[in-house]
Order: sequence, then C-alpha cells, then structure tokens
Amino acid sequence: MPETDVDVSTGAATGDGRDAGESFEPRITAFVCNWCTYTGADLAGTSRLPMASNVRIIRLPCTGRIDHLFVVKAFERGADGVIVSGCHPADCHYTAGNYHARRRFGVFRELLSFLGVDPLRLTFSWVSASEGAKWADVVNETVARVRELGPFDAYHRLADAPLPDGDPFAVVDGATRGSRETTGGATDAPAGGPGTPATGADGSAA
Repeated sequence: MPETDVDVSTGAATGDGRDAGESFEPRITAFVCNWCTYTGADLAGTSRLPMASNVRIIRLPCTGRIDHLFVVKAFERGADGVIVSGCHPADCHYTAGNYHARRRFGVFRELLSFLGVDPLRLTFSWVSASEGAKWADVVNETVARVRELGPFDAYHRLADAPLPDGDPFAVVDGATRGSRETTGGATDAPAGGPGTPATGADGSAA
C-alpha cells in the first residue's frame, strides 16, 4: 500500500496515495460536536457496531464553531466527503450553537454548488451521545454515497492550473505581484507612524 501523509488540521490526506488499479475508497472528514456526536461515535466504537473505517473525526466544542472554510479546506486537502454533526435542536450545550450551524450550512450548500462541489458530498446530521447506532448509519450511508460519486479531484485540477501571463495575483517569491507593484515605489513612513513629524539627521524637526 502506498504511504499517505495526513494533514493534522483537517484529518484528510495531503497526497493522492491511490493507485489506478485499486478500488476507490473515499476519505471522509467529520467535524463533530464534543458533547453529543463525539460521545455517540465513541459509543458506536465501544459497542463494536459495524462501521466503515473511512472517516477521520475532528472534535470541536460545538457545531456553531464550524466555519465554512473548515469544510472547504478539508476538500482542498484531499477529502472526498465531509460530515458535520452535533447535538439535536434544543439540546445544545451552548444553548443555540446548533441552530446557528443549521442556518449556516443551509446556505453553504448553495455555495458548494457554486464552487463546483456536489452538495451530496456534504452530510449534516444530529447525533446525540446515546445514538451510537445512528452514527454508524450516518457513516456507512455517507461512505456508500461518496463511493458512488467517485473521488473529488475538481478542486485539484483548478488549483494546479497555470496562471495566465500578467496575472496581478500571481505569487512571486512569497508575495503577490499586485502587492509588489502597489508598494514598490512607496517610501518608508516615519518610525513613529503617520502622525509623527519627520526629523533630520541631528534630531531636529524637518
């Protein structure tokens, strides 16, 4: 089996790590609530429920803490699908975090389509601490659905595309070309900031 590097910030693989001759096994990143879903996932494991091993769990305090960029970054780093799961409505440890998450990800699905990501690759669910069997079902259903969709590589094709000549946002030596052109002819401001009068070599005001 080829070795695969894992990004600690997303739990997703950073390299492709899949040979053309191998059957496709999706990589799923799960962002879960610490108080409900994470405990439910632990219950599913200790109960030895049959469950796909394709999911890498990232635990957060609340689903309300999950930013859209977390999901986008997971796809960027090699995930084929993403699960977001937390407490049931009215059971949030922080009162309303899951309500915020529900509204946020309702809108985010449309953004995913705009980005070229099939919304079916994102699963949003409620799993309580006592619902180990439900977590196993969510995992198995998500893995089966993403397996049918196939690997997600559209983002990588876009990211690897060469930038056109003259692109002002092309990165050159760690800085964008546009920022260099903007700041290249600027003079240094006085050390004291814009409100500090300039001084001569002998310390007197210029």
